Formats: sequence, C-alpha cells, structure tokens
Amino acid sequence: MIQNNPEISGKKKLFVVSAPSGGGKSTVARYLLKKCSGMRFSISATTRKRRPNETYGLEYFFLSKDEFIKKIHNDEFVEFEIIYGNYYGTLRSEIEKALSIDYSLLFDIDVKGALSLRKEFPDDTLLIFLRPPSLSELQKRLQGRSTESDEQIAKRMERAQMELEQEPLFDYTVINGSFEETYAQIDELIDKHFVNKQIEI
Repeated sequence: MIQNNPEISGKKKLFVVSAPSGGGKSTVARYLLKKCSGMRFSISATTRKRRPNETYGLEYFFLSKDEFIKKIHNDEFVEFEIIYGNYYGTLRSEIEKALSIDYSLLFDIDVKGALSLRKEFPDDTLLIFLRPPSLSELQKRLQGRSTESDEQIAKRMERAQMELEQEPLFDYTVINGSFEETYAQIDELIDKHFVNKQIEI
C-alpha cells in the first residue's frame, strides 16, 4: 500500500474506491461492505439503460437524459461524468442524508468524480486508488470478462492511461495483485480510518 497523501489522518465517512475498468473495484467494494458495519453503498444516478436484473434505487437511480440534465442545472449532483455516452452522477441529497444520520458511504466512481467528491467534503472523504499490477494484466482481465468487443477494450485501455495519471492525487494506492494481498491492504486502511469495524466476516 502506498500513502500518496502524507497529511491524511483520522476517521472518515465517505470511502471512495476508484480503478480503471477491469481493475477489480467491484470485488473490493463487496469485501468492504461485508467487512464493515455501518457502511452502505452509494447509489449513483445514470442515464444508462436498465439491465433485466437491475432495480431502480438498488443498483442505480435510472434517469432519462432530460431528468439528469435538469438535476445538473439545479446543482443536485456533487459530481457527474459522461462515460461511453452515458451520464453518471452522485446525488448531493444521498450524501447529506448519510452524514446527517451518521453512517458511512462507499463509492465506486471514476477518478474525476472521486476528486470532485473530496473537494466538496474534504474532511469526510478517503480516496483509494486500486491499481492493476500492469497495463498488460489489466488488458488480460478485460479480455477474460468476454463482455466487450476489441474496440471497447481499446477504449477502456485508453481511458485507463488517463486514470493512472491521476493516481498520485489519491490518498492511498492499493496494488490489486492477489486477493489476499489486496484485502490485507484494505484491512489496514479500515483499521486506520473507519469508525465501526466488524471483526468477523
């Protein structure tokens, strides 16, 4: 684990895990939610079409493009981003509700969104960058999912370069090699920065 921000200290309520697509952040997010009592997943809003197994308000708040843009104009998002033609954003109301009733939120968002969130809530936010061991390993993982075309993988690899350049701006970097090593590093961060830790998982 690399501490990029030597000034970071204290307990936090907003935990952000960012990584290039295929970097393993969903797996780490599931581990954190199982590990930590008092932590909930932050549900983003999106204009992406809902998949058959998804439920409004569980995976995402599914909005039309017009609804999303209206909320942008009303300053209802802490951060938003257009990724592969779809809008994604974090609703300010969801964060304020969490902070008001004293539970922590876990965010699985892109690097720009993570930095915007910390700018809005600097005292409460912890930014964790999940880095693949190498770009070649990342490409291998994307190909192994068999969910994207070669063109889509090429776009994701191009975006990964940009995301990796933002790594030094995060508080910590966790190199996602083996699950055991990754979870050990995550445990260390939880011990240091999370208020309520569930010992047994």
